[in-house]
Amino acid sequence: MKTSDALLWSPAGLELGEGPRWVDGRLVLVDILSGTLLEADGPHPGDLRPTNRLEIPLGAVAPVAGQPGRWIAAAGTGVALLDPGGVLTWLGRPVGDGPIPRRMNDGVCDPAGRFWAGCMAWDGHPGAGALYRTGTQGQLEQVLDGLSIPNGPAFSTDGTIMYLADSAQGLVLRFPVDPTSGDLGDPVTFVVTHDGSPDGMTVDVAGNLWVAVWGAGEVRRYSPQGRHDRTVRVPAPQPTAPCLGGPDGTRLYVTTARYGLPPKTYGHSGGIFVAEVDMPGIPAAAYGGVLPDAG
Repeated sequence: MKTSDALLWSPAGLELGEGPRWVDGRLVLVDILSGTLLEADGPHPGDLRPTNRLEIPLGAVAPVAGQPGRWIAAAGTGVALLDPGGVLTWLGRPVGDGPIPRRMNDGVCDPAGRFWAGCMAWDGHPGAGALYRTGTQGQLEQVLDGLSIPNGPAFSTDGTIMYLADSAQGLVLRFPVDPTSGDLGDPVTFVVTHDGSPDGMTVDVAGNLWVAVWGAGEVRRYSPQGRHDRTVRVPAPQPTAPCLGGPDGTRLYVTTARYGLPPKTYGHSGGIFVAEVDMPGIPAAAYGGVLPDAG
């Protein structure tokens, strides 16, 4: 197994950095609890620029096809269109009711243009999480329940496989997907971690799954057969998500978090790290649906 080290790319100082995406030659990510969307130019390290700040948590975004600067967002208690001026147009807020306070968390688009996003209880209450799918007609549906802290998902390049982490359970599930309908088949357990929690994930062009392991200070690569064949060590204990990008797609960007750490132990936690790898990723998939005008 190959092991390498990630280097600090930007100090950033994020509380809960997540959801990095390589979009149109730049790195885009969120700081969840501050509700902030940020970006940085291309391969060059430097200060992140906030492009939107919301009054609610911002779990993840994906670009909207053909509409530069617009995003579909897992935010607060639902899914919304986020326009360049920060206006949210809600497609649905399904997690606002119920006895356990919940918020949206990680999310991504599949190759067919559907947006998938999970929710979790604010206190991580077991079984309170769920996974939602936003179809290309804007319809928002719950497709899984009984999760605790869903992260990801990540899709194979042809959209026939979905990986979904339940961080609190220390496992990554693998689902067959009907690429036409988006229907899920029965899952199998793909990865179990015992020394940390699987968090954000991404798939490269060869079908390998890269998994950030919160608490272990690592990003691990698994072959399509589930073999752990590479580790990238991150000098921060709480890596949250990987993203493959850069000029040729072989630069691994890793977001991290300060959340829950004593200030004296922050170090570079909350920064963004980078490592060169041997397999490129693919550009972030865009939402391909028809959305209402912002307002």
